[in-house]
Amino acid sequence: MAEEVWVGTWRPHRPRGPIMALYSSPGPKYLIPPTTGFAKHTPTKLRAPAYSFRGAPMLLAENCSPGPRYSVNPKILRTGRDPGPAFSILGRYHTKTVLTPGPGDYFPEKSTKYVFDSAPSHSISARTKTFRVDSTPGPAAYMLPVVMGPHAVGKVSQPSFSIKGRSKLGGFSDDLHKTPGPAAYHQSNMQVTKLRAPQYTIAARVEPPGDKTLKPGPGAHSPEKVTLTKPCAPIVTFGIKHSDYMTPLIVDLE
Repeated sequence: MAEEVWVGTWRPHRPRGPIMALYSSPGPKYLIPPTTGFAKHTPTKLRAPAYSFRGAPMLLAENCSPGPRYSVNPKILRTGRDPGPAFSILGRYHTKTVLTPGPGDYFPEKSTKYVFDSAPSHSISARTKTFRVDSTPGPAAYMLPVVMGPHAVGKVSQPSFSIKGRSKLGGFSDDLHKTPGPAAYHQSNMQVTKLRAPQYTIAARVEPPGDKTLKPGPGAHSPEKVTLTKPCAPIVTFGIKHSDYMTPLIVDLE
């Protein structure tokens, strides 16, 4: 066998990992479920019972006794209250002091009307509260009887007459026989007994049947925008004034 010549350090070898060219299936993305453990166990094999370790139970309380937070009165024993001697310090007693008027609290100049004879004096005071609730009627609460008309009290009044409406009972328009009058009969239609005359009516305008939809007018069309039958809509541009291929006029001023 002739020795093959390889370029470089590369030599044929097995692939280190699976490649997609070796598989005709979707690839190694589908994994076979395991036969051990509890989670994601294969349904084709029997699964043994699984047990888990539980943590330590939570303490209900650190201490169930009330502790020294309750202050017990030292004077209370198991046999009752200790009747020993007890002393307390009280404050100074407060005595009630009666204030007596001094010489400046008297006004001798105001005692003249009480010591000497004086003329009677009158003052205008405000209205008392009892007058406000007084329910005695005043002069305006009384109304004298009228002296005119048929309702005069204590006097003789003249006869009074009133105009009354016309009574329908017993009047000239009262129909005692209850018979119908000429206006109670309706005139018979002459076309029932005689030939009927031609009658004409004014009917509405008759419109011929047709399509009543709105049709576009000449201004609704835009021929310059048509691109169905042409490769492009006509475009108008502004060109240059002179040709690029025309030789410019060079004037030698020297």
